[in-house]
Amino acid sequence: MYKAFILINAEPGKLWNIADAIMRLPGVQTAVAVTGAFDVIVYAEVVDMSALGGLISVVHSMDGVERTQTAIEIPPRVA
Repeated sequence: MYKAFILINAEPGKLWNIADAIMRLPGVQTAVAVTGAFDVIVYAEVVDMSALGGLISVVHSMDGVERTQTAIEIPPRVA
């Protein structure tokens, strides 16, 4: 299982529509509109990197999405 945060910059006035639409996508656990450097933050859990790539592609194609940055969880180091 891969866990990732997708940080989204949106066109003005579109962040709510983007967050609502993303919540319906497979693997998405939450999508929230936020203040600061990004407009929407998505938390997703997917089975593999291919699924994550597909999710990111769908997000990129959404109306109002200007750019994204993805942070993938690094699993804990096993001693």
